[in-house]
Amino acid sequence: MSSSTSPLRVGLVGYGLAGSVFHAPLIAASPDLVLDTVSTGNPERAAQARAEHPGVRVAASPEELLARAGELDLVVVASPNKTHVPVATAALRAGLPVVVDKPLAGTAAEARALAALADERGLLLSVFQNRRWDNDFRTLRALIAEGALGEVQRFESRFERWRPQLKGGWRESGAPEEIGGLLYDLGSHVVDQALVLFGPAVRVYAESDVRRPGAEADDDTFLAITHAGGVRSHLWVSSTAAQLGPRFRVLGQRAGFVKYGLDPQEAALREGLRPEPGTAWGLEPEELWGRLGSGESPLTGGGTPVETLPGAYPAYYEAVAAALRGTGENPVTAYEAAAALDVLEAAKKSAREGVAVTL
Repeated sequence: MSSSTSPLRVGLVGYGLAGSVFHAPLIAASPDLVLDTVSTGNPERAAQARAEHPGVRVAASPEELLARAGELDLVVVASPNKTHVPVATAALRAGLPVVVDKPLAGTAAEARALAALADERGLLLSVFQNRRWDNDFRTLRALIAEGALGEVQRFESRFERWRPQLKGGWRESGAPEEIGGLLYDLGSHVVDQALVLFGPAVRVYAESDVRRPGAEADDDTFLAITHAGGVRSHLWVSSTAAQLGPRFRVLGQRAGFVKYGLDPQEAALREGLRPEPGTAWGLEPEELWGRLGSGESPLTGGGTPVETLPGAYPAYYEAVAAALRGTGENPVTAYEAAAALDVLEAAKKSAREGVAVTL
């Protein structure tokens, strides 16, 4: 591993959307990390990586990247879902700590096997659940922690889009090995957030549909989770929502919190903006702040505006670096990812059979 003062050297597998928009910029923004090598077999993406990160080395395959294991301190797996388990397994066996984009695996059993391998080797295995650092989620966690809602009874979370036309690619594939569809894509986020807030799930019910002509994988899915503590989570993920609902509607004994709009960090990263030390990042205008109150809709003036905390995606990789240096904890463990996959697998079974599934 690099010395305690020099940046940790990162190998990034994949330079598509996840690699180029999320991981590479956030790695580059961390003073504790340096993007050393990118693995891609696509010449255009290789040229893009060199242009966006001068000095980066490019490997034509994950195998070529892992052949340089002795020159790296961390491998980040941002390639298509079906490659997550084999590439992460190879990296761990090469002696390298690993960050894997969500979903970690197609099944909870695979996730736990990976976690066991990492434990056996004494290596970090972390999952990029970046939306724990969304501005709205950070704000909601703070409100719950300070008791502003009282005891929470119902949590509604929507990750909805209006994309009536198919974009193509593995994310929309119905082939089981691709692990496509919204349940495992956006569902990985909304389920993870629900479990972080309200603890283990004991019962799952789901409705999952393929709405768009020519689509193969689910593009409109609803999940209902009963948590061990009694909270009920209702979660929607959709590409076919012609009118978008609130991102969060959280109902407590004392008050409710309603928040519209999506955290701005993904849009900023897609536009080429980058988090820089000392500059504002993840902020949103006051008109998008959520409202806290009781007895009336926020759309008719009910409740009090609550300033949205800044989004903080860079904090994930700062935490990973701290964990690798022994000064902090793994920000998202593989066991947490496995618990979310238990819910996603139960949701698939529920939607297929039309029954609620007990965990």
